[in-house]
Amino acid sequence: MADKVTIADVARAAGVSRQTVSNALNTPEVVREETRRRVLDVVDELGYRVNHAARQMRTGRSRLIAARIDPEQDGINGSVGDRFLHGLTQTAATEDYRVLLYTAHGDDGEIAAFDDLLGAHEPDAFVLMATHHGDRRTNWLTERGVPFVTFGRPWSDPDGANHPWVDVDGAAGTDAATRHLLSRGHRRIGFLGWPEGSGVGDDRREGWRRALADVGLGTAGLFTETEDDVAPGEHAARTLLDGDPEITALVCASDSLALGALHVARAPGPAWHAGGHSHRPVAVVGFDDTPVAKAIGLTSVRQPIGEVASSCLRLLAHRLAGGAGASPEYLLLPPSLVVRASG
Repeated sequence: MADKVTIADVARAAGVSRQTVSNALNTPEVVREETRRRVLDVVDELGYRVNHAARQMRTGRSRLIAARIDPEQDGINGSVGDRFLHGLTQTAATEDYRVLLYTAHGDDGEIAAFDDLLGAHEPDAFVLMATHHGDRRTNWLTERGVPFVTFGRPWSDPDGANHPWVDVDGAAGTDAATRHLLSRGHRRIGFLGWPEGSGVGDDRREGWRRALADVGLGTAGLFTETEDDVAPGEHAARTLLDGDPEITALVCASDSLALGALHVARAPGPAWHAGGHSHRPVAVVGFDDTPVAKAIGLTSVRQPIGEVASSCLRLLAHRLAGGAGASPEYLLLPPSLVVRASG
């Protein structure tokens, strides 16, 4: 029966005009808060369902926000994207938006998806992930006046961004991880990272370098780079430790790399045990605090993914509502270190 409730029924029960009901649902900023709450209470009580198709015809808005869903890569770090999309969908529902998911490979593939989606579904805006140097997606959307927000900084020009963005301070995370290891007595602390040129990877490496520099320790010979997966992480850790048996701890740019490093650190045989002076295996710290990290006791840096998702959606909703200047156009959120048995 709920689908038979009309806007006139809501207006009658709330003691307001049908236009006021429409304003409360579509342009709440023009309605007094007391009136808006009364209308929304009646909407909930009667089970009124908004006719989105009719509203789109009136307002020119689809109430759809499009976001890319990535294929799972190694079964570990894919959980970050899953958590982000879950949080985005939850927050979108509270703002009366729906999330439209799509898949694409590379900038060109995603730009083609933008074009298709704008023609077929007319989303109001996009949420972009995995920002990088020379990101062509942002230029394409900006040139066409399509609203969007990014999970990730505009690495090519973070100070000159003309769009809202939300990111996590990766350098602060690896800085905290390194200082934690220093407080445990480690002095030769290596870093497993991604190839230079990755905005996120370079940021995470900088935090490690900064923490060591602050206590007068250098980083020469303590860094190695590799692709982001478990097997490459294992190989990179073995190479680094073979080259410098004095290394007693490793900070890693991801939990995938850390899992590979942990295989080496806990393996029997030639052990890198605090430079040969202790039976304690090499300490390992990851990044992202994935479910795997919790399951195996891996110390890891946790990103506030739920807060990232809700902040992205609310910045975007603010922009779509015509807001400007009343809220920050970007947010850099702090991570936290979750200490477990590995470090």
